[in-house]
Amino acid sequence: MGAITDVRGLLVGHATDVAALTGCTVILCPAGATAGVDVRGGAPGTRETDLLRAGRLVQEVHGVLLTGGSAFGLDAAGGVMRYLEERGAGFDTGLLKVPIVPAAVLYDLGAGASGIRPGPDMGYAACLAAGTEVAEGSVGAGTGATVGKLFGACSWMKGGVGTASRQSGDLVCGAIAAVNAFGDVLGEGGRILAGARQGGGLPGTANLMAQIGDTGKESWPLNTTLAVVATNASLDKGAASALAVMASAGLGRTLSPAFSMFDGDIVFALATGEVEGDLNLAGALCAWALAEAVGRAVTEAVSLGGIPAARDFMA
Repeated sequence: MGAITDVRGLLVGHATDVAALTGCTVILCPAGATAGVDVRGGAPGTRETDLLRAGRLVQEVHGVLLTGGSAFGLDAAGGVMRYLEERGAGFDTGLLKVPIVPAAVLYDLGAGASGIRPGPDMGYAACLAAGTEVAEGSVGAGTGATVGKLFGACSWMKGGVGTASRQSGDLVCGAIAAVNAFGDVLGEGGRILAGARQGGGLPGTANLMAQIGDTGKESWPLNTTLAVVATNASLDKGAASALAVMASAGLGRTLSPAFSMFDGDIVFALATGEVEGDLNLAGALCAWALAEAVGRAVTEAVSLGGIPAARDFMA
């Protein structure tokens, strides 16, 4: 399907509030998956990331939540936990099972109704909608996502959610991204797909920053690209975090600038352990899939809240 759900055992669901321009996206792995994380941006908002380090007790997670609402949106993870607990998924403590659900947020409060944010009910709804078919564009965590923030709201274009996958023999790798970047999204040959608008064109955020000597301070809290990559390879937690690091190259190829101090860019990695696979190959495939997923996030997006999408701007 060309989606992260090509990795067997993973399901993806969205909950979308078009009126408030916010939402959340959940990647479920009820049977458990080894997980790692790579935090590159300077302004992350996260939950349950410390336990993903090698040497921590818990070895598997049961879902990952990507959500709008800034730090308020972390509440939506409670709904994901409730859904998984009802179905008997979680870390067995002897008394009961506790679902492990790392989460990360993006800032979409400036795009829609800032007082409405994803909460437990929305997280639960995303789980109810989860399946192997993955909607893309202006859905879930990408509903209120925007890119090209250098000059504030007058320069924004729509971000969104995108997914892709790659396979080599029995090794399957996939990625999903919620793109809410400070800068531009690049396609083939460095062509700008979406980014800061100026004078009817897309001159390039990095070029504009160099010309005006301004780093867009008014947009400092407004950005973040969230991603999950997955493989069916068998990896321990240290290798899973290494996979997340290698996959982050996909963000570096497609976001300009990437990993800025204004972005909370973060990549989670999941390994389901079905096959023996080479970590380096998995890293290359995940980076490739993530780069495509980022591009699809903006090319599949539609205009919402008066914010133009790539498909409108390039027409």
